Amino acid sequence: MILFDRVTKSYNREATALSRVNLHIQPKEFVSIVGSSGAGKSTLIKLITREEAQTSGKIIVAGTDYDKLKKRNIPHIRRKIGVVFQDFKLLPNKTVFENVSFALEIVGASNKTIKHSVPRVLKLVGLSNKSDHFPAQLSGGERQRVAIARAVVRQPKILIADEPTGNLDPKHAWDIITLLLKINKYGTTVLLTTHNQDIVNALKRRVITLKDGRIIRDQEKGEYKV
Repeated sequence: MILFDRVTKSYNREATALSRVNLHIQPKEFVSIVGSSGAGKSTLIKLITREEAQTSGKIIVAGTDYDKLKKRNIPHIRRKIGVVFQDFKLLPNKTVFENVSFALEIVGASNKTIKHSVPRVLKLVGLSNKSDHFPAQLSGGERQRVAIARAVVRQPKILIADEPTGNLDPKHAWDIITLLLKINKYGTTVLLTTHNQDIVNALKRRVITLKDGRIIRDQEKGEYKV
């Protein structure tokens, strides 16, 4: 599903964000990626989504060798990857339904597909009764649920949740993690980046720890050790 083979990403001679990283994530895994600010988590994500290209090493995602990936095909690989951010990135002038449907509209989905898919995914995230609400009318936890719905409505093979609980209180944070586990149970590979030790330790799933651009721990049922 995701393979990094001796991957290095350098921005210049003085700044190496990742150094000879080896990583293999299987389909349907739920993996937490942890580490302090500057450890390399954001760069790792940008390499997976092809926002950045590696300096050296090999990357294969969902069967695609990034060395052979043409620029015009990058949008196609990104359709296999859903991304959820800490700050939601919702469109304030669109309703919940419209925010989610927008992800389908931009890839040319038919009205029939949109009318079928959006209600289904809103039910999944528990927002069927909020479809005509605008983001300003929602709580932080609800906004994050909309962001997750938007990320999974195209049925990606991989869901990257980048600090999805960073702006939420503990209860709503755990609600979001429970939803991510549910999505993972349906067969989506989930990568969670977080600073929240309590969440990582409660999950008892695989934990990859980055420090100074290197993987220093990869534990099958790990803990977040500072």
